[in-house]
Amino acid sequence: MNSFRHIRAKPSKADNDLALFLSRWIRAPLRIGALAPSSPHLGREMARAIDAQAAKLVVELGGGTGRITRALLDAGVAPERLIVIENDEKLASLLGVRFPQLSIVQGDARDLLALLAPFGVTQASAVVSGLPLLSMPPETQQRIVEQAFALMGEDGTFVQFTYGPMSPVMGRARIGLVAEVTGRVWRNFPPASVWRYRRSGIRNHEAQGSKTVAG
Repeated sequence: MNSFRHIRAKPSKADNDLALFLSRWIRAPLRIGALAPSSPHLGREMARAIDAQAAKLVVELGGGTGRITRALLDAGVAPERLIVIENDEKLASLLGVRFPQLSIVQGDARDLLALLAPFGVTQASAVVSGLPLLSMPPETQQRIVEQAFALMGEDGTFVQFTYGPMSPVMGRARIGLVAEVTGRVWRNFPPASVWRYRRSGIRNHEAQGSKTVAG
């Protein structure tokens, strides 16, 4: 008689990420904003929206489980030129384990300038956001975008993804900004669009060749 032994498969990193992400979403659904971590495909599309190798400093908002973080590093952002902000304590700890070479800062993106002050950081080339802006109150969204552009100055690039068809930066937060869709990611759950924002009239906007979306 043949005998069979059931061997339980070890959970994959993706399974562990999903379980952790869901547990944090249950605790704070409006802050986490999604039922699943961003896919590697979305991470790569967001990294392509900036000049990763030329950027002097990139700040990521809402590092989560590190999918976008990994894509930024793979695209050419040097570890010493990347700072990740994550408000959730467990996710921030996870990022610290996965990316020991990076500066991981636990804190609220609404206080971005104050969070970075101890590092002597006063300017960044780009801010890449994985935050659920559309699920936040308008005043919170406006505060985060204002803090990002205060850090970047006139020539900075703000990148944000959304699951919906409209701009994820809306209302007063959108005033004075030029928006463009840089890519759509169907191999993400849910499918997502990547948007890039700059201050209107900056000199490098025309050089990008992306289609402008009217606000």
